[in-house]
Amino acid sequence: MRTTAPRPRVRRTLAGAGTAVALLAAAVTGCGPGGSGTPDERGARGAPRWNTAPASIAAVGDSITRGFDACSVLADCPEASWATGNDPAVHSLAARLLGDAEAPARSWNYAVTGSRMADLPGQLAAAAVHKPDLVTVMVGSNDACRPTASSMTPVAEFRAGFEKALADLRAASPSSQVYVSSVPDLQRLWEQGKDLPMVRQVWKLGICQSMLADPLSAATGATARREQVRARVVEYNEVLREVCAKDPLCRYDGGAVFQYPFAAEQLSRWDWFHPGKDGQARLAELAHRQVTSAEPPR
Repeated sequence: MRTTAPRPRVRRTLAGAGTAVALLAAAVTGCGPGGSGTPDERGARGAPRWNTAPASIAAVGDSITRGFDACSVLADCPEASWATGNDPAVHSLAARLLGDAEAPARSWNYAVTGSRMADLPGQLAAAAVHKPDLVTVMVGSNDACRPTASSMTPVAEFRAGFEKALADLRAASPSSQVYVSSVPDLQRLWEQGKDLPMVRQVWKLGICQSMLADPLSAATGATARREQVRARVVEYNEVLREVCAKDPLCRYDGGAVFQYPFAAEQLSRWDWFHPGKDGQARLAELAHRQVTSAEPPR
């Protein structure tokens, strides 16, 4: 009989050890009383998530987003804007996301032809009034398109302007998502029109002279100037990527617009530089694909 007496104590000891192990496991995994998953899981749930179906859109930027020269010469055509337009030939981002019926009441276009990065804070302040679910940003072409290459916006100044604009928006509308388009490859646009006499005549009127002056010149100075402008655009895009990456509700397009192989048929027949309706449609398509993707571009 004495040999069987300790057994209850052994069972109680084992039971107590099991409880201790369970409590220790709970402490490590966060699954004990009041726990709700691992710290990583809780952190993921607490971080802002990208909404692939925004219900309102505000657009800011320059002449591209205003649809300049997409419909008639030397005139804005916001109805053909890739971001908020209502032209069926373009099928804008707003139309794709909100539907043709809802887009006019829940989308706003604050882009201004000729704008540079320095103008972005003011445009975003106007957009923030609506507390939009999504803000589209396309700016930088005019910072590179100057009368001369030496008058392009310095990279540090470009960065400071974007940082301020994004910080001001975040303070005024904390939950607004931001989709940032890369600056187009201006050298590719030069390549598409330089061999056409009519286009060269139009460009002489003063369009983006830092890139388009003396379009047929193969002189060392002209070639170096074009390369300098392209390099500056690459630097601007790196700034957009880096600054955007610091904001969990900002999504850079990964260089999609810069890398897109725009051809002559996508350009305005009025200036052979701005996107025509076909080009605007391609921009809308690129934006929609990335805004509705569960994961950002890589």
